[in-house]
Amino acid sequence: MSSPPVSVVVPVLNEERHLSDAVARILEQDYPGDLEVVLALGPSKDRTDEVAARLAAADPRVRLVRNPTGRTPDGLNAAIAASTHPVVVRVDGHGLLAQGYVRTAVRVMDETGAANVGGLMAAEGVTPFEQAVARAMTSRFGVGGARFHTGGEAGPADTVYLGVFRREVLEKHGGYDPAFVRAQDWELNHRIREGGGLVWFTPELSVTYRPRPTLQALARQYLDYGRWRRVVVRQNPGTLTARYLAAPLATLGVLAGLVVAPFWPWALVLPLGYAGAVGLGTVLTWGGLPLRARAALPLVYATMHLAWGAGFLTSPRRLGRSDAVRAAEAA
Repeated sequence: MSSPPVSVVVPVLNEERHLSDAVARILEQDYPGDLEVVLALGPSKDRTDEVAARLAAADPRVRLVRNPTGRTPDGLNAAIAASTHPVVVRVDGHGLLAQGYVRTAVRVMDETGAANVGGLMAAEGVTPFEQAVARAMTSRFGVGGARFHTGGEAGPADTVYLGVFRREVLEKHGGYDPAFVRAQDWELNHRIREGGGLVWFTPELSVTYRPRPTLQALARQYLDYGRWRRVVVRQNPGTLTARYLAAPLATLGVLAGLVVAPFWPWALVLPLGYAGAVGLGTVLTWGGLPLRARAALPLVYATMHLAWGAGFLTSPRRLGRSDAVRAAEAA
C-alpha cells in the first residue's frame, strides 16, 4: 500500500476538554502520505463547536461536517461520506493517538491484508477517580479478557478498538448501522467478518483513552454498554459467552441476596461474597496507584460490574431496531 492518503474521521459531542489535544495528536502523526481530518459535530452543550472552528481555521487539513442527531454512528457515517481517501482511521474526540499510529496501522494492514486493524484502548486518568477507572478498564477483573483492553498477541479478533479501515470495505458494508447507538464497532466488525474480511488486533497500536470523570457518568456509560451488549446477543445468539454472563449473574446475586436477607439472613452470603471478591480484586490490581485512586477503585469496580449487569438484564427490545422498524411496530 506504500503510503496511501488517509482520512481520519472523528465523531464529536461535548468534547471541549479534550478535542484540541486529540486533533493535535492526529496532525502530528509522522505519516509520509497525505492526511485529512473530518470532525462530525453533534449538538454539543459546551464550547466544542468553538474549539472545532478554531482548529479548522488553523489547519486546512481539518474540515467540519454537521451531525444533527449527535449519535456516534451517524457522525461516523457523515464524516466518512465527507472524506475522500482510501484508508479511513476512526478516532474519538477524547482519544489520543500514539506517535506512529497511522504509519504502523497502514503497514500492518498491508502485511496482513486485513479489512480493519486496531490496537489497545490505553485508558489513562488525570484525576484520582479517573486513574481508578483507567486501572479498572485495563484489568481482567474489571472488563474481562478482551485484548484491546488488557493486551495480548497480534492476530485475528472479533472486534478492535476504533479501527483503521479500507474504504472499499466500509462502502461494501454500508458503513456503521445507525440503529446501534452503542456497540456500533462490534456490529460493523461482525458484518465484516461474516463477509469474509479479516479484523486484526495488534498491540503495536495504542490510543490513549480518557475515562469518565464522575461516578454518575461511569454508571451511565456501563449501563449503556450492558444494554447494547444484550442487543448484540439478541441478534447474534452464538456470540454469548460466559464472560458476558458474569456481570448479570453478579447483579442478580447481589439483588436477590439483599431482597431475601430480611426473611433468610443466609442470603447475605451473595452480596457479601461479591463485596469480598471486589475487595480482593482491588488489592490485586491497585499497585502503583495513589492513595485516593486506591480508595475509589472498589467503588469503580462495583459500579462497572453492576451497571453493566443491570443494563444487560433490563435492555429494552426496541434497542437496535431502526427508526423505521420502531415506527412500524408502533403503528
